[in-house]
Amino acid sequence: MDSVQSPDWPVAPQGALAANSAAARYSGPAPTTPPSIGRATPPAPPPYRPPAAAPTATGARRATPPIPVKILVAGGFGVGKTTTVGSISEIAPLTTEAEMTTAGIGIDDPGQHSGKTTTTVAMDFGCVTIDRSLKLYLFGTPGQARFGFMWEDLARGALGALVVVDSARLDDCYAAIDFFERAGLPFVIGVNAFDGQLAHDLGAIRWALAIGDHVPLVQFDARHRLSVRDALLVVLDRALERATREKRA
Repeated sequence: MDSVQSPDWPVAPQGALAANSAAARYSGPAPTTPPSIGRATPPAPPPYRPPAAAPTATGARRATPPIPVKILVAGGFGVGKTTTVGSISEIAPLTTEAEMTTAGIGIDDPGQHSGKTTTTVAMDFGCVTIDRSLKLYLFGTPGQARFGFMWEDLARGALGALVVVDSARLDDCYAAIDFFERAGLPFVIGVNAFDGQLAHDLGAIRWALAIGDHVPLVQFDARHRLSVRDALLVVLDRALERATREKRA
Protein backbone atom coordinates (compact mmCIF):
# COMPACT_ATOMS: atom_id res chain seq x y z
CA MET A 1 0.00 0.00 0.00
CA ASP A 2 1.88 3.05 -1.25
CA SER A 3 -0.74 5.76 -0.90
CA VAL A 4 -3.96 6.53 0.86
CA GLN A 5 -6.82 8.91 0.30
CA SER A 6 -9.54 9.17 2.90
CA PRO A 7 -12.95 10.76 2.31
CA ASP A 8 -13.42 14.34 3.37
CA TRP A 9 -14.39 14.82 6.96
CA PRO A 10 -18.20 15.22 7.20
CA VAL A 11 -19.61 18.61 8.06
CA ALA A 12 -21.03 18.80 11.57
CA PRO A 13 -24.78 19.58 11.75
CA GLN A 14 -25.81 22.80 13.44
CA GLY A 15 -25.63 22.31 17.18
CA ALA A 16 -24.15 18.82 16.87
CA LEU A 17 -20.46 18.37 17.69
CA ALA A 18 -18.54 20.68 19.98
CA ALA A 19 -16.54 23.48 18.41
CA ASN A 20 -13.25 21.78 19.27
CA SER A 21 -14.14 18.49 17.60
CA ALA A 22 -12.27 17.28 14.55
CA ALA A 23 -15.27 17.64 12.27
CA ALA A 24 -15.93 21.20 13.42
CA ARG A 25 -12.24 22.18 13.04
CA TYR A 26 -11.53 20.66 9.65
CA SER A 27 -14.83 20.99 7.78
CA GLY A 28 -15.79 24.14 5.97
CA PRO A 29 -19.17 25.81 6.34
CA ALA A 30 -21.96 24.26 4.35
CA PRO A 31 -22.69 26.22 1.14
CA THR A 32 -25.93 28.11 1.15
CA THR A 33 -28.07 28.26 -2.01
CA PRO A 34 -30.75 30.98 -2.25
CA PRO A 35 -34.22 29.69 -3.16
CA SER A 36 -35.16 29.91 -6.82
CA ILE A 37 -37.67 32.60 -7.78
CA GLY A 38 -41.21 31.29 -8.13
CA ARG A 39 -40.53 28.11 -6.16
CA ALA A 40 -41.45 27.32 -2.58
CA THR A 41 -38.65 27.41 -0.05
CA PRO A 42 -37.77 23.85 1.00
CA PRO A 43 -38.65 23.00 4.59
CA ALA A 44 -35.94 23.41 7.19
CA PRO A 45 -34.19 20.19 8.26
CA PRO A 46 -35.32 18.69 11.55
CA PRO A 47 -33.40 19.80 14.63
CA TYR A 48 -30.42 17.76 15.76
CA ARG A 49 -31.37 14.90 18.08
CA PRO A 50 -28.49 13.50 20.15
CA PRO A 51 -28.25 9.72 20.43
CA ALA A 52 -30.10 8.03 23.21
CA ALA A 53 -28.12 8.16 26.42
CA ALA A 54 -27.72 5.44 28.99
CA PRO A 55 -29.82 5.93 32.14
CA THR A 56 -28.02 6.78 35.36
CA ALA A 57 -28.74 5.36 38.81
CA THR A 58 -31.11 8.24 39.50
CA GLY A 59 -33.07 7.62 36.31
CA ALA A 60 -31.63 10.60 34.41
CA ARG A 61 -30.07 9.94 31.01
CA ARG A 62 -26.59 11.04 30.06
CA ALA A 63 -24.67 11.05 26.78
CA THR A 64 -22.44 8.07 26.07
CA PRO A 65 -18.77 9.19 26.04
CA PRO A 66 -16.64 8.36 22.97
CA ILE A 67 -14.46 5.26 23.01
CA PRO A 68 -10.84 6.21 23.80
CA VAL A 69 -8.18 4.83 21.43
CA LYS A 70 -4.49 5.15 22.23
CA ILE A 71 -2.15 5.61 19.25
CA LEU A 72 1.64 5.99 19.40
CA VAL A 73 3.58 8.36 17.15
CA ALA A 74 7.11 6.97 17.06
CA GLY A 75 10.28 7.22 15.02
CA GLY A 76 13.84 8.44 15.11
CA PHE A 77 15.27 11.73 16.30
CA GLY A 78 14.10 14.83 14.45
CA VAL A 79 11.72 13.12 12.01
CA GLY A 80 8.63 15.22 12.89
CA LYS A 81 6.84 13.37 15.70
CA THR A 82 6.13 16.48 17.79
CA THR A 83 4.96 18.35 14.68
CA THR A 84 2.67 15.45 13.78
CA VAL A 85 0.93 15.47 17.16
CA GLY A 86 0.66 19.27 17.26
CA SER A 87 -0.76 19.53 13.75
CA ILE A 88 -3.91 17.54 14.46
CA SER A 89 -4.47 17.81 18.21
CA GLU A 90 -7.69 19.63 19.09
CA ILE A 91 -6.16 20.74 22.39
CA ALA A 92 -2.90 22.54 23.03
CA PRO A 93 -0.50 19.58 22.85
CA LEU A 94 1.52 18.64 25.89
CA THR A 95 5.19 18.64 24.95
CA THR A 96 8.39 18.09 26.88
CA GLU A 97 10.77 20.01 24.67
CA ALA A 98 14.23 20.95 25.98
CA GLU A 99 16.90 23.08 24.38
CA MET A 100 19.65 21.14 22.66
CA THR A 101 23.08 21.91 24.09
CA THR A 102 26.68 21.23 23.12
CA ALA A 103 26.51 18.06 25.26
CA GLY A 104 24.42 16.47 22.53
CA ILE A 105 26.93 17.08 19.75
CA GLY A 106 27.83 13.75 18.18
CA ILE A 107 24.96 12.04 20.02
CA ASP A 108 21.79 13.70 18.70
CA ASP A 109 22.01 14.22 14.95
CA PRO A 110 18.94 16.00 13.50
CA GLY A 111 20.36 15.97 9.98
CA GLN A 112 22.74 18.14 8.03
CA HIS A 113 20.16 20.72 6.91
CA SER A 114 17.96 20.71 10.01
CA GLY A 115 17.32 23.89 12.01
CA LYS A 116 16.10 21.90 15.02
CA THR A 117 17.08 23.49 18.35
CA THR A 118 14.89 21.53 20.81
CA THR A 119 14.24 17.87 21.49
CA THR A 120 11.56 15.78 23.23
CA VAL A 121 12.89 14.40 26.51
CA ALA A 122 9.78 12.52 27.70
CA MET A 123 6.74 12.44 25.44
CA ASP A 124 4.20 14.44 23.45
CA PHE A 125 0.47 14.19 24.05
CA GLY A 126 -2.55 15.34 22.05
CA CYS A 127 -6.06 14.17 21.22
CA VAL A 128 -8.53 14.44 18.37
CA THR A 129 -12.22 13.52 18.18
CA ILE A 130 -13.12 11.38 15.16
CA ASP A 131 -16.88 11.43 15.84
CA ARG A 132 -19.29 11.08 18.78
CA SER A 133 -18.21 7.48 19.29
CA LEU A 134 -14.41 7.58 18.85
CA LYS A 135 -11.60 9.74 20.22
CA LEU A 136 -7.89 9.30 19.56
CA TYR A 137 -5.27 9.95 22.22
CA LEU A 138 -1.86 10.46 20.64
CA PHE A 139 1.38 9.74 22.49
CA GLY A 140 4.61 10.82 20.83
CA THR A 141 7.69 8.89 21.91
CA PRO A 142 11.19 10.34 22.37
CA GLY A 143 13.46 9.52 19.48
CA GLN A 144 16.84 9.15 21.15
CA ALA A 145 18.05 5.67 22.03
CA ARG A 146 18.86 6.71 25.62
CA PHE A 147 15.13 7.24 26.24
CA GLY A 148 14.21 3.82 24.91
CA PHE A 149 13.32 2.55 28.38
CA MET A 150 10.14 4.69 28.19
CA TRP A 151 8.76 2.97 25.12
CA GLU A 152 7.43 -0.08 26.96
CA ASP A 153 5.35 2.11 29.29
CA LEU A 154 4.09 4.38 26.49
CA ALA A 155 3.10 1.39 24.35
CA ARG A 156 1.01 -0.20 27.10
CA GLY A 157 -2.65 -0.16 26.03
CA ALA A 158 -1.96 1.22 22.54
CA LEU A 159 -3.93 -0.21 19.61
CA GLY A 160 -1.52 0.89 16.89
CA ALA A 161 1.38 3.12 15.97
CA LEU A 162 2.45 5.55 13.28
CA VAL A 163 6.21 5.27 12.67
CA VAL A 164 7.37 8.58 11.22
CA VAL A 165 10.30 8.28 8.81
CA ASP A 166 12.66 10.80 7.25
CA SER A 167 13.46 9.44 3.79
CA ALA A 168 16.93 11.00 3.94
CA ARG A 169 17.78 9.25 7.25
CA LEU A 170 16.21 5.79 7.08
CA ASP A 171 18.66 4.33 9.61
CA ASP A 172 16.98 6.29 12.41
CA CYS A 173 13.70 4.37 12.16
CA TYR A 174 15.02 0.80 12.34
CA ALA A 175 14.81 0.71 16.14
CA ALA A 176 11.13 1.73 16.11
CA ILE A 177 10.22 -0.85 13.46
CA ASP A 178 12.03 -3.59 15.38
CA PHE A 179 10.26 -2.58 18.60
CA PHE A 180 6.74 -2.80 17.16
CA GLU A 181 7.49 -6.03 15.30
CA ARG A 182 8.68 -7.64 18.54
CA ALA A 183 5.71 -6.22 20.48
CA GLY A 184 3.24 -7.46 17.85
CA LEU A 185 1.59 -4.02 17.68
CA PRO A 186 0.03 -2.99 14.34
CA PHE A 187 1.96 -0.10 12.82
CA VAL A 188 2.05 2.05 9.71
CA ILE A 189 5.13 3.65 8.16
CA GLY A 190 4.50 7.34 7.49
CA VAL A 191 7.20 8.93 5.34
CA ASN A 192 7.34 12.62 6.22
CA ALA A 193 7.82 14.73 3.10
CA PHE A 194 10.21 17.46 4.22
CA ASP A 195 9.71 20.50 1.97
CA GLY A 196 7.21 18.40 0.02
CA GLN A 197 9.90 16.09 -1.36
CA LEU A 198 11.23 12.60 -0.67
CA ALA A 199 14.85 11.54 -0.97
CA HIS A 200 13.71 8.15 -2.34
CA ASP A 201 10.48 6.83 -3.81
CA LEU A 202 8.18 4.71 -1.68
CA GLY A 203 9.13 1.46 -3.40
CA ALA A 204 12.82 1.98 -2.64
CA ILE A 205 11.99 2.93 0.96
CA ARG A 206 9.96 -0.27 1.46
CA TRP A 207 12.87 -2.32 0.13
CA ALA A 208 15.39 -0.50 2.36
CA LEU A 209 13.25 -0.99 5.47
CA ALA A 210 12.71 -4.68 4.64
CA ILE A 211 9.02 -4.55 5.52
CA GLY A 212 6.41 -6.82 3.99
CA ASP A 213 3.44 -5.79 1.90
CA HIS A 214 1.18 -6.26 4.93
CA VAL A 215 2.71 -3.12 6.51
CA PRO A 216 1.12 0.03 5.03
CA LEU A 217 3.58 2.63 3.75
CA VAL A 218 2.18 6.13 3.18
CA GLN A 219 3.56 9.56 2.38
CA PHE A 220 2.32 12.49 4.46
CA ASP A 221 3.26 15.98 5.60
CA ALA A 222 3.55 16.37 9.38
CA ARG A 223 2.78 20.11 9.11
CA HIS A 224 -0.68 19.65 7.57
CA ARG A 225 -3.50 18.35 9.75
CA LEU A 226 -5.47 16.76 6.92
CA SER A 227 -2.40 14.86 5.77
CA VAL A 228 -1.78 13.67 9.34
CA ARG A 229 -5.46 12.70 9.56
CA ASP A 230 -5.15 10.47 6.50
CA ALA A 231 -2.12 8.70 7.97
CA LEU A 232 -3.88 8.12 11.31
CA LEU A 233 -6.93 6.70 9.54
CA VAL A 234 -4.66 4.05 8.02
CA VAL A 235 -3.43 3.19 11.53
CA LEU A 236 -7.06 2.79 12.65
CA ASP A 237 -7.83 0.56 9.66
CA ARG A 238 -4.79 -1.58 10.49
CA ALA A 239 -5.84 -1.92 14.14
CA LEU A 240 -9.43 -2.75 13.14
CA GLU A 241 -8.23 -5.36 10.66
CA ARG A 242 -6.21 -7.08 13.36
CA ALA A 243 -9.06 -6.96 15.89
CA THR A 244 -11.44 -8.46 13.32
CA ARG A 245 -8.97 -11.21 12.46
CA GLU A 246 -8.43 -12.10 16.11
CA LYS A 247 -12.17 -12.17 16.76
CA ARG A 248 -12.72 -14.64 13.91
CA ALA A 249 -9.89 -16.84 15.18
